[in-house]
Amino acid sequence: MEGGLKKYNTIGCCGIDCGLCPRFYTKGDSVCPGCGGPDFKAKHPSCGFVTCCVIKKGLETCADCCEYPCPRFDAEKKGLDSFVTHRKVFPNLEAIRTNGMDAFLDQQKTRIGILVDFIDHCDEGRSKSFFCISCALLPVDVLLECQRFMVSLNDLSDRKEKSRQLRNQIESAAQNMNISLKLNKK
Repeated sequence: MEGGLKKYNTIGCCGIDCGLCPRFYTKGDSVCPGCGGPDFKAKHPSCGFVTCCVIKKGLETCADCCEYPCPRFDAEKKGLDSFVTHRKVFPNLEAIRTNGMDAFLDQQKTRIGILVDFIDHCDEGRSKSFFCISCALLPVDVLLECQRFMVSLNDLSDRKEKSRQLRNQIESAAQNMNISLKLNKK
């Protein structure tokens, strides 16, 4: 665990994909170590999910809890949070319950690899959050298609143009699947 509270910091107790969050890839003081990662308590001192799940019950995620979904998830059920990747909380926890942590982490590792590839090759300084949201919400097969499209752009030397074309490809795929990659403004 290396100073962390959990074994797997890329998946939140609550089901958030920490490994697909922009703050996980931020440089400097505002970087987030992921759920229960080293120095997590300094960044998120009042996380009720970590307190209940990890500290009190010794679990990795709420999917392992016999009380899941408890009242802590009421706001998630109502969709009150504008943080787009919260849309994956329940599907992620259900995937862990159904297929196990190892299977979930394998798929998440693929998503993280694609995300890192997008950031490394196409982030022009303004697209990291968009790539994170895309990698959290789109199906893996669609992301792999977009990754192949990105590779086809290797001859482009203009990073802004490369980013624009990849973003258009991702937005088109999301639109075809009726998946919104925008904040829920309520």
